[in-house]
Amino acid sequence: MLAPPRPDPSLPQLRVNLYSDTQTRPSRAMREAMLDAEVGDEQHGDDPTVHELCDRMAELLGKPAAMFLPSGTMCNEIAILTHCRPGDEILAHHTAHIATSEGGAPWALAGVQVNGLPGARGQFDVETLRAALRPHSRYAPPQTLVEVEQTANFGGGAIWPGTALRAVAEFAHAHGMATHMDGARLMNAAVAAGCPASEMTEGYDSVWLDFTKGLGAPLGAVLAGSSAFIDAAWRWKQRLGGALRQAGICAAACLYALDNNIERLAEDHENARILARGLAQLPGITVETPDTNLVFFDSEGAGITSSELSARLRRRGVQISEIGGYRSRACLHLDVSREDVDTALACFRTAIKEGE
Repeated sequence: MLAPPRPDPSLPQLRVNLYSDTQTRPSRAMREAMLDAEVGDEQHGDDPTVHELCDRMAELLGKPAAMFLPSGTMCNEIAILTHCRPGDEILAHHTAHIATSEGGAPWALAGVQVNGLPGARGQFDVETLRAALRPHSRYAPPQTLVEVEQTANFGGGAIWPGTALRAVAEFAHAHGMATHMDGARLMNAAVAAGCPASEMTEGYDSVWLDFTKGLGAPLGAVLAGSSAFIDAAWRWKQRLGGALRQAGICAAACLYALDNNIERLAEDHENARILARGLAQLPGITVETPDTNLVFFDSEGAGITSSELSARLRRRGVQISEIGGYRSRACLHLDVSREDVDTALACFRTAIKEGE
């Protein structure tokens, strides 16, 4: 079954939702900002709130131009379609979102293949890139794009160091490749590292930021790059159905998030550390130290698979992500308080004891 199931009415109401930061609900203040938004036809260039958001995002990300889109996946695919041609190859980590979580879109939509690179914590280095280079030959696909993910989700929400990002970008450009950054949780990285987002995006030809994760908006992402890149990307925005109408209602939520929900990401990071410490004290649970708001852990030592642990917790009103096997993920966000972390840890304790 490909369609998502509807909620099971037999399960208790959720007390703590650690499934993803996409689960956040817009606050009353954010909804009021949406209600008061000045709007126009975005596709016609008449929406002032969308223009304000794109101008602010271009500045934040250190790029000349930006484009408002419904989702981060659409940002990734439009960037790929703009940078690449059918038959090209993208170099990215083998756990990258474009390779694992977008339904094979690079292959299906752009006709390009993703060469998955190895590396710890969802990252790779210049030597790995060098080893993946193909000879310039009619037998080999053109390698046209290098992609990184900041933060690296399946790498444990890991932050790419600035020196590593710069080295990868310089190497890619020196070998004639464009660079793209999946910045879904870029502001988590910027807040945790204590540096401007533009420092991390320097050297990347395109980058996007998602507003539906830790920043708490109901939908929306912004793709940024050079003026020529964004101009070309508009054709793909049109082709994929991403051109919008009175989009200022949604852009207003993103503007509210920029003003109110960035610095508070540090609270999510602290809650993640508290949750990780608590999980590490449970028998049979091995925890990966979090960089940001994602806590990955392994329950093999407790003899409980990821799916079974998830089911036990859901019966207690707590939801987590099943990664597969024994690996699971808990995500901290603005709808999870310090008290909620304590509640979740209590549920973890009883869930682990259930099979004893």
